[in-house]
Amino acid sequence: MGTPDFAVPALKALIDSHHEVVGVFTNPDRPSGRGKKLTPSPVKEVALAHDIPVYQPKRVRKNEEALQTLKDFKPDLVVVAAYGQILPQEVLDVPPLGCLNVHASLLPGYRGAAPINWCIVRGESEAGVTIMEMELGLDTGPMYLKGSVEIGELMTAQELHDQLSEIGAPLLLKTIEGIQQETLKPEPQDDNLASWAPMIKKSDGLVDWQKSAREVADLIRGFNPWPGTYTFFFSGDAEEGARFKLHLAKVLEDKDFLELSEEDEPRAGEVVYAENGRLIVATGQHGFVELLTLQAPGKRAMSASDILNGYHMNAGDFFAAMESRTALEEES
Repeated sequence: MGTPDFAVPALKALIDSHHEVVGVFTNPDRPSGRGKKLTPSPVKEVALAHDIPVYQPKRVRKNEEALQTLKDFKPDLVVVAAYGQILPQEVLDVPPLGCLNVHASLLPGYRGAAPINWCIVRGESEAGVTIMEMELGLDTGPMYLKGSVEIGELMTAQELHDQLSEIGAPLLLKTIEGIQQETLKPEPQDDNLASWAPMIKKSDGLVDWQKSAREVADLIRGFNPWPGTYTFFFSGDAEEGARFKLHLAKVLEDKDFLELSEEDEPRAGEVVYAENGRLIVATGQHGFVELLTLQAPGKRAMSASDILNGYHMNAGDFFAAMESRTALEEES
């Protein structure tokens, strides 16, 4: 049971192993692109390429047909990887060896829909995958094996996603082998150590420049590529801000670029340096971030150097969380 790219390595690993994949559950085809053409999920494409039966219920909860279809497959074990649906108890009870979930976090940390994103946004230095036994609670089941990766300074959510999807597949096979040979016992989670990784809304991507430099940079990386982060740019006396998307930024420790007295401290969101291909912005707590990749309205994503070549930006201009200067002044 799986849907997006994250689940593909796990499915391929099972196909290439001595196990028999008797069927695949995946979400229904979705409209995609400008033509809104119905597009199969990545998991469905792999399954069909290997002549594996595919079933696509809109919902598995309170769905007798879906439950009966699963029973007809007579699975010994169900593997779930980013399926996108919550499984009811009657589904969990079907396979005699239970249901395993390939979960993209080091449980009990980051339970929920978006662990990869929130792990970066909240400044973690390490992430991972946990193979867990599923129960009715959301990501609360006992744990089998874990694998971890270091989160690099400029690693985005997409890059972390790709690494975790690859390490999850061999962990899954080792877990199944351990269950079959009765050499692995699941370890209960400590609920006191759990943290929540809720679904992400587009509005979560609005940059608050009052946050610290680390929080701003982590938000930009953690929401790349989706839902993306955005802000409004004000140049000179412009009353309305231009909506910019931000794709990558880094925290600056070295402040040699800054030549200001203590009485002239820049405000959060102010451009303090826009020269020599570098675009540096002040944040809260007297911090600074360097914007590395950003996107002007109606343009493609570009490096800061290319943006400065084609877009008028100067020290003293500023970025803000509101598009109207009047609204900003009223708020302050």
